[in-house]
Amino acid sequence: MRNVFGNNLTLTIFGESHGSKIGAIIDGMPGGIKIDEVFIKKCLSLRRPQGKNETQRIECDEFEIVSGVFNSYTTGSPLCIEIKNNDIRSKDYEKTKDLPRPSHADYVSHIKYNGYEDYRGGGHFSGRISAALVASGAIFLDALKKLNIDIGSHILQVGEVKDAPFKDLKKEIALVNELEFPVILNVKEQMEEVINNARIANDSVGGIIQVAINNLPVGLGEPMFSSLEGELAKAMFSIGAIKGIEFGLGFAFANKKASEVNDEFTMLDNKVITKTNNNGGINGGISNGMPILFNVVVKPTPSISIKQDTINLKTMENDSILITGRHDPAIIRRINIITRAMSAFVIADFLTLRYGNDVLVKGIK
Repeated sequence: MRNVFGNNLTLTIFGESHGSKIGAIIDGMPGGIKIDEVFIKKCLSLRRPQGKNETQRIECDEFEIVSGVFNSYTTGSPLCIEIKNNDIRSKDYEKTKDLPRPSHADYVSHIKYNGYEDYRGGGHFSGRISAALVASGAIFLDALKKLNIDIGSHILQVGEVKDAPFKDLKKEIALVNELEFPVILNVKEQMEEVINNARIANDSVGGIIQVAINNLPVGLGEPMFSSLEGELAKAMFSIGAIKGIEFGLGFAFANKKASEVNDEFTMLDNKVITKTNNNGGINGGISNGMPILFNVVVKPTPSISIKQDTINLKTMENDSILITGRHDPAIIRRINIITRAMSAFVIADFLTLRYGNDVLVKGIK
């Protein structure tokens, strides 16, 4: 199993859903980044479940930075964060351990790891592991903000209910990043109703998250195999429930002509910009100075309390499963902060590749 992501900066994730701890190791860190543990706690709180429409597994996400930080600043050595698991009910998974849950990683992990996988709550494939992604990414969200690079995300759609896309980025990023249920328009209650209806029906619902990255310099990313789109996509697909991504107009390019959607260049206040941003701030895999804009689709939580068909791994015969336990009828609100955190890691990695590791401390010269 390989759990390392990044180029100049690397992120390694460890732990299981029902193990004692989960965590992350960040290597390649420069010395001198201020670590704001209050901000890390705030980001983790945005991922934590709330209310009847989300899982009743409530982890307080107590974390400890066990290396790489001294007197609240990074030292330059590998930074290790550990987060305790407390609210564990492993018995929920005993009676169905031989019944792979539809649309989960149970079957593939059982085959790939020769039957030695940790099946409790999905083990290493659980969404619980994403708390480590948030804690790690929060460090870079804070560092990038000090470089005037802002990353925002909001729930663009739940079921058939839609929010407005980003438009006034400075204002709207500041707005949504402070909201527990991040939307631009007054659609929170409508979205919550859709989620609640799914919960009552013992079902779940999916949606779309929109991410914006503002004030990036031109030149981040490499053509072909290390493109900015490619690395952001790779980061997004580390989040288990995400099944698709599109940049700028994305799939809407399919029914357009170039004359309608090409982003024409112009000068504004002695700066090169494009009149439109249909490509989402990226050309040739490289940032062009316009805001990065992309959408990710989040599938309905596959754990539902409705009887479903499966197979029995012991008998290798057809069987059925009725999933019990604590699950989210919609995971999208909690995933929102994870998309921001992972975006921050990718941008920090590309900044250090282009300008050197000290860019996160000294800024872009």
